[in-house]
Amino acid sequence: MFRSLTLSAVIAAAVAAPVQAADLHFCWRGANGFTMTGEFGVPDSALTGGMITEDQISYFRITGYEVGIPVGSWSMDDLAAGSTFHLRFDTATMSFPTGGSYPGPASQGWNANGEVNNCGDKGFGFNSGNYAQDLCLYGVWVEHSSIAPQTPLRASTVAYTPDCRLRDLNS
Repeated sequence: MFRSLTLSAVIAAAVAAPVQAADLHFCWRGANGFTMTGEFGVPDSALTGGMITEDQISYFRITGYEVGIPVGSWSMDDLAAGSTFHLRFDTATMSFPTGGSYPGPASQGWNANGEVNNCGDKGFGFNSGNYAQDLCLYGVWVEHSSIAPQTPLRASTVAYTPDCRLRDLNS
């Protein structure tokens, strides 16, 4: 009987618990030593094997690097009128669809539009469209960061280092 009560109490507590969110991380490897790390929060209820958008995440932030040195960052807290935030994430594959026309279901625009030129005078952004995946820095397209548009961009529950290695779970 004690075991049944304990199990019932655990189930009741789980049902009454607040909605949990998954913290997801990703790392992008561009050309010529450019990388970008990022993280975002997705409510567990949205992790049902479908596509989610920027409207369904709780936070989002990215940091760009050139040969390991930070060159800029952006978060959805910095979102202002006229800035771009177009996000598509497939929870079934744990990846961002890439390689499609911007804006569309297989493109990304994180403080960078399809022309990769609207990240602000002191800004940083990322774009994935049908031409390339690339960075925007100080309002200018960083052409030499570009890689093939269909290059996979996946997420993980483990954070990454600036050179796109998974962080040591013990540190």
